[in-house]
Amino acid sequence: MNDFLGSFVKESGNEYANIISEGIEGSDVSGFVDTGSFAFNALLSGSLYGGIPDNKIVALAGESATGKTYFTLGIVHKFLSDNPDGVVLYFDTEQAVTSDMFADRGVDPKRVAVFPVATIEEFRHQAIKIVDKYLELSKGERKPMLICLDSLGMLSTDKEIADTADGKGTRDMTRAQMIKSTFRVLTLKLGKAGIPLILTNHTYDVIGSMFPQKEMGGGSGLKYAASTIVYLSKKKVKDGTDVIGNIIHCKLYKSRFTKENSMVDVLLNYDEGLNPYYGLVDIALKYEIFEKVSTRIQLPDGSKVYEKSIYKDPEKYFTDDVMQSLEDAVKTEFMYGKIGSEEVEELDGGA
Repeated sequence: MNDFLGSFVKESGNEYANIISEGIEGSDVSGFVDTGSFAFNALLSGSLYGGIPDNKIVALAGESATGKTYFTLGIVHKFLSDNPDGVVLYFDTEQAVTSDMFADRGVDPKRVAVFPVATIEEFRHQAIKIVDKYLELSKGERKPMLICLDSLGMLSTDKEIADTADGKGTRDMTRAQMIKSTFRVLTLKLGKAGIPLILTNHTYDVIGSMFPQKEMGGGSGLKYAASTIVYLSKKKVKDGTDVIGNIIHCKLYKSRFTKENSMVDVLLNYDEGLNPYYGLVDIALKYEIFEKVSTRIQLPDGSKVYEKSIYKDPEKYFTDDVMQSLEDAVKTEFMYGKIGSEEVEELDGGA
């Protein structure tokens, strides 16, 4: 049967085509990029130890000052820490990142290249050339690579720049189409190369909707191309009167791996970056791994501590057994159910 089907695959001349049993090149996920937060990993992949798919597009969208850049830099730091020979290509449209920002987060500056870009055309041309060059390398020559775009919302177009220079105030109606065509090309190439792309984007309030609603800028193109879209919002965290970071609410707007509309909270500390364990207490309470007793948390061994104490010394309380229970819990919480063989037989019988 494989020879019969394989003959048609070969005849098509499609270099990406393959029989599913042999793996779908460019689509199958071979690994994940750890985000540095167990709860955020679980939201994106259904596992505490997963994260961002290693060959997909992930969009982090939110209003101004929700920590999108800090969030992205935290993921960059974790990616380089986990991949000693890895590199990061950082497309900066806001002139928002500085050498000090990378250094303060422990990012090796020798393994990050920053590409200032002003237009969608510039980003598309440069990104596609880079990915094509990467694909020309043999698999043994390729090193782990992460591409970041911060942010899509600030990218202009050649037409908009020309109109502005000519003093024209007309709105550029081609921008959404340019974005759509850019990611239509990039999506397949990134999947083939096994390169993840993280991009940040702006959100705005939808006018005229019955209920308060956020929408991501850039048209529908990115919505279709991205495998994961997360909406971010925040509230400040204080130590006394000093603001030391933000609790970021992460809502899954779109996902091809986990349940949409799921939410977790993560803690982004200005000095230390993402707190790896923040958000796990809520999951542990929901699945009765921990128990709420008055103002304290009762652990599996019967001891009672305050939640703040757990996060101050997380490795003491999140033991291997607790983490295994949490791993089972997040699969239930975030993963889609699977159709078992008995259910398939019932469906076939009822057809």
